[in-house]
Parts: sequence; C-alpha cells; structure tokens
Amino acid sequence: MAHLGSRRTRALSLPVGLALTASLGFLPTAAASAAPLDAQPAAAVSTDGPKLSYVVNTRSSHGTVKQVKKAIAAAGGTVVVAYEQIGVIVVHSQNPDFAQTIRRAKGVDSAGATRTNPIVPQATTDTGVEQPLTAAQAKAASAEATGDQDPMEPLQWDLPAIKADQAHKRTLGSSKVTVAVIDTGVDDTHPDLAPNFDRGASASCVSGAPDTTDGAWRSAPTESNHGTHVAGTIAAAKNGVGVTGVAPGVKVAGIKVANPDGFFYTESIVCGFVWAAEHGVDVTNNSYYTDPWMFNCKNDPDQGALVESVARATRYAESRGTVNIASAGNSGFDLASDAIEDTTSPNDTSAVTRTINPRECLDIPVQLPGVVTVSATGAKGLKASYSNYGNGVIDVAAPGGDSTVYQTPAPPATSGLILSTLPDGKYGYKAGTSMASPHVAGVAALIKSTHPHASAATVKALLSAQADATACGAPYDIDGDGKIDAVCEGGKNRNGFYGAGVVNALNAVRR
Repeated sequence: MAHLGSRRTRALSLPVGLALTASLGFLPTAAASAAPLDAQPAAAVSTDGPKLSYVVNTRSSHGTVKQVKKAIAAAGGTVVVAYEQIGVIVVHSQNPDFAQTIRRAKGVDSAGATRTNPIVPQATTDTGVEQPLTAAQAKAASAEATGDQDPMEPLQWDLPAIKADQAHKRTLGSSKVTVAVIDTGVDDTHPDLAPNFDRGASASCVSGAPDTTDGAWRSAPTESNHGTHVAGTIAAAKNGVGVTGVAPGVKVAGIKVANPDGFFYTESIVCGFVWAAEHGVDVTNNSYYTDPWMFNCKNDPDQGALVESVARATRYAESRGTVNIASAGNSGFDLASDAIEDTTSPNDTSAVTRTINPRECLDIPVQLPGVVTVSATGAKGLKASYSNYGNGVIDVAAPGGDSTVYQTPAPPATSGLILSTLPDGKYGYKAGTSMASPHVAGVAALIKSTHPHASAATVKALLSAQADATACGAPYDIDGDGKIDAVCEGGKNRNGFYGAGVVNALNAVRR
C-alpha cells in the first residue's frame, strides 16, 4: 500500500518539505442507463482464483450487451454494473482465465483486469508533505486582508497569478455552473464549501456503481484529504471566511473514486465520468492517474482495455457538454519524448521497471484525446520543478506551487505552495499538478458562466485563446546547479512547458 508522498504519487523530495495534500475506442450509442445486475457463475469454470475486477467493452446495442452479460456469467463473472450508454460492463470474477475467455465471446471488443491485486497507493498528482496552516499564519494573513478579501486571501499568491482577484471584481461566477471534483472525496460540511456544494451531482463511485447515500462523497478520517483541497481551489466561497476559490460563485460537487487504500481504479473512473455527464456537470477536475499502471500500453490486452473504457467515458461526458480537465503529473517527465522509464507500475503488487513510449502507453485520463492537460507553475511563473511537460501534450499551465527555495512568492504570501481547504474546517498548503488542474477547472467554470450556451469544445478553445502566452525563457536550471533540468521546446504561443500559456481568469469573464 502506498501513501501520499510515495513513489506512486509521483512524489519528489523537495527542499523545505514541499507539500501537497498535490480517439481511442468508439463511442457506443446504446440506451443511456447504468443497470446493476447479478449473474451466477457457471459451475463448469474455475472459481478458486483471486477475486479481481474487470472491464468488458462491448459493441453498441442493447441486444449485444445482453448477450455479453450471458457470456460473462458463463465465464464465471458477476456483473457489478453495465454502462450501456458507452458499452462498458464492470465485472468481478474469481476465474483465473476470465479475461482470456470473455475476449473470445461474440460482441466483446476488449476486456481487461483493472488491478493486479485481489479486491480487498495513492494516485493523486500532488507531491511532498502537507503543511497545515498555523494559527499565527492565519492571524497575520487576516491583518493584511483588505475589505474585499477573505481573511486568508493575502496568502493566496496563486489568485493574482491568474488574475482571479481582478475577475472577482466583475463576477464570482454563476451558481448554474457545476464543477465536479473526481477525487478522494469532498467535505461538503466545510464552511468555505458548504455554501456552494451541489449534493445532487455528488456520489461515491468507489465500487464502480454510483452510491448516493448521504455523505458517501466524503473522505473518511483515515483517507486522503486531497479532494477537499482541490475543491477549495475551485470554488471556496467568498464569504468572509478562510480562503477564496478561483470561481467562488459556482457550484462544486464531489465524486469519490478513490477506495480506502487510495487506489483510483478504472471502474470507479468510468463511473465518475458517466455520473458527471448525466447530472448536469459542466466541468470535471481530475488530479490523479488511473491505477495500477502509471502508463497503460494499448498493445497489452488488459491495459488496452482500460484505456478504451476510460476513453469511452471521457468522450461520452464531453458529448454531453462536460469539459474534462486533468493534471499532467509530477515526475518531471517529457511526455513528448520517445521513451520514458516507468519504475512504479503496477503499484498494487510488485512494480517492474519498463521503458515505454508515451505515444503508445498512456497516462489516463490526462493523455486521452479531448482532455485538457495541465502543467504546474510556481510563484515566479516558471514551470514547477516536478511538473511533467511535453510539446504538443500540455494544453495550458496554472499555479501548482513549488519549493520556496526555487520560487519564492511576493509578500505577504510566505509559502510557495497552494493554500486551500482541508476537512473539518481546516486549511493547509499542498503542491503539485494536482493543485494546478483545479485552477484551470475554475477558469473553465468562469468561461461557462460568461458563455452559458458554449459547447465543451468552445470552452476549451477559449481556455487556450485567453491564456497568457508564456515563452520558454532561459535554459531551465531550476535549482541553479549549472545543469539543465528540462528542455522546453516550441515558441511563445505554444510550447512544452506552458502549452498555450498560463490561464487568465480576467479574460474568462470579459464578454
């Protein structure tokens, strides 16, 4: 089991405790329903293997899905839920040969195990160790706050970095717009989140099927507080309490997809996107990658099926008007390179070292077509030391925080990390592309507020067109040791570090 700050989180060891609590497959057109079903396994097949979860991708008709369900039962599988609208069926089975058997069934496009460990580490894209806000810091910040600022807003250097403070003088965003945080869970009782929380668009998808039991979308006390931090960056209310979100007038929902051990498995991610698509969500934020593989190779039967399932779900959400935003990751990888060494996959059993081509082996959902890919910047506006990058891969950039050794903010801010909400009414600092992505989600929500009838494609186009173009600049030696730490390729208007540039909240609210 891995935890925040482990290698599974793509963590880096940064000075001063850098903190963080940081198209493939066609789109079927079957009836839009998610129907939980049970089927008894056939007696003739083996059922003495480890209980694993699978996704089975089918062709697009109700009849085909029905037929495949029968084949699943015959192969020793039990259907957990069938997303007929995208042709994805979630299955549990203890038949060691289930995947090979079901792939031969008529109507099956692909199928694969979503994990390598039986059903019983954290894949969020944050880095380092969380730093709680102290009472002294809060008191000092409150003394600096002006009449139009929330008490801790002076510590939020990230808001002026994207001109969100100026945008708020025009509008805080529309309450008709909802951003869903697909993550570890959101504490809707937090005083900065409660005023804007959308319960109707919230659920737990941990099992692969939606659970709308009251509070199911919250993280347990022993689970990661990552999702609550992300939610505050997007939409913490401007209410005279605590911090301010990028879009403090929009609604925020919680879709919990991380299980108690912190894994973000494919069936949960598919459920999250489908749930968002069918519950009026305008923007999703995805600050994680899908376990257990950091990169999923399309030529592998299991991994390829996972890519197809999540791709179908993201495409379905976008077809319903949802803009999907995702963090690029914290390994300092060039995602446009020819080869990357992955030493962390699979993370739920024993990892092996493999060299992959990131054009063929994808980090999902961030590298899927249509998903907005976000890199992180620090307080000086430079690419954060840990952030992944890649010319033609990164769409836009946003503040994710960095060590103060590398990028020190201007006073009165004292930390180079991102301050936001934590469960139980608390606040704290985190850093990572996990923190950059929600800034972009907030700006996308402001665009949708300004242009309520804009399609997902239009919102994405405006995100890029309105961003502040940022050139590569001097050779990137973030630690000043005379060695180039990363190479930025491309021109000012589009490059591997910043994509089309740093998002601009003020431009988002100008008509």
